[in-house]
Amino acid sequence: MERIGFVGLGLMGKPMAKNLLKAGYELVVYNRSRGPMEELAKLGAEMAESPSDLAERSTVIVEMVPDIPDINDVVFSERGVMKGVKEGSVFIDMSTNSPSYSKFLAEEFSKKGVEFLDAPVSGGDKGAIEGTLTIMVGGKEEVFERCLPIFRAMGRHIFYMGPHGSGQMSKLCNQIAVASNMAGICEALTLGSKAGLDLNKLVELIGSGAGGSWAMKNLAPKILKGDFEPGFKSSHLRKDLRYTIKAAEELNLALPFSSLLYQLYNSLVGKGLGEKGTQALMLLFKELNRL
Repeated sequence: MERIGFVGLGLMGKPMAKNLLKAGYELVVYNRSRGPMEELAKLGAEMAESPSDLAERSTVIVEMVPDIPDINDVVFSERGVMKGVKEGSVFIDMSTNSPSYSKFLAEEFSKKGVEFLDAPVSGGDKGAIEGTLTIMVGGKEEVFERCLPIFRAMGRHIFYMGPHGSGQMSKLCNQIAVASNMAGICEALTLGSKAGLDLNKLVELIGSGAGGSWAMKNLAPKILKGDFEPGFKSSHLRKDLRYTIKAAEELNLALPFSSLLYQLYNSLVGKGLGEKGTQALMLLFKELNRL
């Protein structure tokens, strides 16, 4: 089995790393704060002193940090992965960012004789905990096949989407649907609330018909309970929508609804609610309509 190094033990990364341990993989972990590393160490993982130390001790490196500046720090800093990575290793970026950045990383790693996969995920913290994530992968197909058992330890639905950048492009398409769905749910609940409907019944009936979705099943009930804690942070969805607009610009595409969704989540973050879950968009609708 591959010896895996895992960088980034946050809301998503920590349960994903735990599932790799459960699958029997030898695991080396690194995180900027020691608490999550110590928690994983109690379950059998080894702690690394730096990303370069982790890379030296791994054949496959999995990274799950928030954004491109964080990846740059993990990979290119003085004690970054590039300083310790070995020829023949694989680096897997499982965060969400830009397809063009994935192509850049693939080129940089190739100079060291290292393979690269972009493999963002969907399913939130629930999917990460339960090992049921959807994982969309870009890169060489033979490298994907090499890492498929690793993906299966963390996810249920694994898709090979094509060359480098295809995983990230697929995730951006996914995020358009995610954000659109969330906005639709918030508008439906806003109308139902103003009209005096029983919102619990409304969520049940919409979920039983053509309007049903993962978000309707899992996030609409949280909205009704006033639970806006994250399974996926609003600030992260705003970031994903920003990359979506950038990708559309590079392809000369008009995506007006994506631009509107970006502005809605931008406003939410501007109100200091970026650390709340994506369902916190309902708070913005309530404010707009004085509910």
